[in-house]
Amino acid sequence: MRWPFGRTPTVRSRIVALSIAPVIALMTLWSFAMVSVTGDLRALVRLQGVYEDFGTPVDTAIGQIQIERRLAAAYAGTRHGTRPGVELLAQQRRTDRAVTALRAAVRDGDRSRLSGHQRQALDTMLHSVDKLEGLRARVLSHDLSWDRAVAEYSALVEPAFDVESALTALQAGQLAREAQVVVELVRVREFVSREDALVAGARAAGSLTDPQYDTLTATIEDRRVFERTYVPDLPADSRALFETFQRDPLHRELTRDEDALLRAGARRAGEAVAAGSWRTTSDRAVKRYMRLCTQSAVNSAARGRTFAYRELTKAAVVGVLGLAAVGLSLWFAVRGARRISRRLESLRDAADLLTDRQLPQVMERLSAGEEVDAAAEAPPLADVEAVADEIGQVGRSFNTARLAAVEAAVKQAGLRRGLFAVLLNIARRNQALVHRQLKLVDTLERRTDDPDVLDDLFRIDHLTTRMRRHAESLIILSGSAPGRRWRRPVPVAEVVSSAVSEIEQYTRVVVPPMPEVGVAADAVADVVHLIAELVENATVFSPPRTQVTLRTGRAVSGFVLEIDDRGLGLEPDQLDEAHRTLTTPEDFDPTRHDRLGLYVVGRLAARHGIKVTLCRSPYGGTTAVVLLPESVLAPVETVHPVADPAPAPLPSRTATAVLPAQRTASGERKALSAPADAPAEASTAVPESDPAPEPPVLPTRVRQRALAPELRDPAPAAGGTPEREITPEEMRAVFGSYQRGLDRGRRGLPSGPETGGTGSGRADAPTDPAQRTDIEEGTDADDAL
Repeated sequence: MRWPFGRTPTVRSRIVALSIAPVIALMTLWSFAMVSVTGDLRALVRLQGVYEDFGTPVDTAIGQIQIERRLAAAYAGTRHGTRPGVELLAQQRRTDRAVTALRAAVRDGDRSRLSGHQRQALDTMLHSVDKLEGLRARVLSHDLSWDRAVAEYSALVEPAFDVESALTALQAGQLAREAQVVVELVRVREFVSREDALVAGARAAGSLTDPQYDTLTATIEDRRVFERTYVPDLPADSRALFETFQRDPLHRELTRDEDALLRAGARRAGEAVAAGSWRTTSDRAVKRYMRLCTQSAVNSAARGRTFAYRELTKAAVVGVLGLAAVGLSLWFAVRGARRISRRLESLRDAADLLTDRQLPQVMERLSAGEEVDAAAEAPPLADVEAVADEIGQVGRSFNTARLAAVEAAVKQAGLRRGLFAVLLNIARRNQALVHRQLKLVDTLERRTDDPDVLDDLFRIDHLTTRMRRHAESLIILSGSAPGRRWRRPVPVAEVVSSAVSEIEQYTRVVVPPMPEVGVAADAVADVVHLIAELVENATVFSPPRTQVTLRTGRAVSGFVLEIDDRGLGLEPDQLDEAHRTLTTPEDFDPTRHDRLGLYVVGRLAARHGIKVTLCRSPYGGTTAVVLLPESVLAPVETVHPVADPAPAPLPSRTATAVLPAQRTASGERKALSAPADAPAEASTAVPESDPAPEPPVLPTRVRQRALAPELRDPAPAAGGTPEREITPEEMRAVFGSYQRGLDRGRRGLPSGPETGGTGSGRADAPTDPAQRTDIEEGTDADDAL
């Protein structure tokens, strides 16, 4: 179900909504039932007032019309005399006043209290009395016989009974039956009045015809039948009134006169009863029946009001109880919804606690190598499982899932540690083999003087150095540190050169002059590795014929090295992803094999507090900014060179060749420029995107320039014997000896008997494994792997 409002519905609101829907339906049905039930009761309460406003004028008008009917029958039955006419006209005026009051009551009264049937009955009554004027005109002109006049007047009176029946009508029950009985007993009064009119017409005419006599006898019989039929059906109080009247002398006299009329027959009916006695008896009987019917109606109305009030009280009590039940239902619904919502909120809070705190803390502890008890770290939710319902089952399932998640995290961490241990083992083995290979290559380099062989060995040495860096990357990703260590600080220039020499395309890197700044001994290997990874990324992700430029300088908080490439650069989202990799290197994802170098850089930077930032390069590529903090920097010991006592002048050369690498004081490979024919001058050749011009010649070394004038050897005489030209074989031997001696000095090895010469002996090779140099590459244990 789609929620119709803007806010997302909660479980509590949904449960309350589900409860409100049937409650609203129940309230609607209850309201309809109450209105239906109380409508009749309210109508019953209003019955007396409605009858007084509308029924009483009808009764008054009917009584006057009944008197006018008798006088009209007497006038129509006689052909002479003015007295009946005068009495009729006087009665017509009284009838007109009663009819006017009836019209005013019907038309000006509050008809909103009446039902449709009641309004229709009153309108029919008004339409009937509207015919009174025409009937009078025909009676006064003797256009009607007296019996016909009685029938016409009776037709005018008949709608009044429908009005009384409509005004007192109820749906069903004893009260409805009682009201109908009272209405039927009102007809008894009409029958007596009709008898009086028929007798008056018969007296005026002198005799009755057979149809007229039949009408008289039928009226008498109807009066007696109605009284015998409906009086027993009245309630006790109203029935007692009629039974008292039946024992009254007036009722016996009325019955005796009716019996006389029935015995007299049509010819003598007009003379069967005395005129004076019948007049008195009939008038008194009509008035007595009117009072009896009115009192019966009053009794019935009183019982109706009592019944209505009693039923309304019951309905009110039932309504209050219904409202209380509805309110109680809503309270239970809200209370149950709140309880369910609280239990679900506890499950939600437990899930949030698991995802936001417990699992990350467990992973941190597992990453730190701590032992974690899954059952202790994921205790079950006892309050959720206390109730064995659906939410309790969800709670138990959640407890199981939470325990399984923590156990899976512990198992995954164990597998991760095992994987890293395997990687570390393999990396250590490779590192040991690489170290042994480097030693073997160094030994071969010392034992040969052939430039071609040395060039090949230098290439092998360079490949081996790169292999060592990749092995160290595995060690770093496994969470350990490489085995190489330095005893003294190393100048940052040599650190950068060593890093550049460890990449494949080192000839594309432009290394600028650098200030006299040193890197602490314990950070040399990591800084070399970090710079090598960044420089290699710059060469790999830039066109092969472009340069990678380095810029250095001192900063307030340390030493800054900027590495610019001229590639396509990184998109903003890729740059953000790379920054996240650098800042959170502990979140190593083995599936992101394309960012292994960044993970290595991030871990090395985090180990020493080095800040690495990537940004857009002005050349269009990416600039890596490395900030070495003061804790990584250290002063460098100054070493003064000692002049060669008898150096031989070196011939100059016009061409240069690039050797693959030369081992620096830090033990790394450094790109060098050595002469191809005679090593008089050297220059560094860096390939450009276009064919490079003639490389500039570096300043030529002048012998004894660093010595004081007093210590310099005197210049040879002008006429002296010129020195002979050094052959290429001698020059090769000099450079080989120079290289081996320089390497020995930088490694701190003692000078052998052949150090200063150019012999081909190999006494300089270290044979004692206990000897230690400034660079401790690997361990004996690594060699033993």
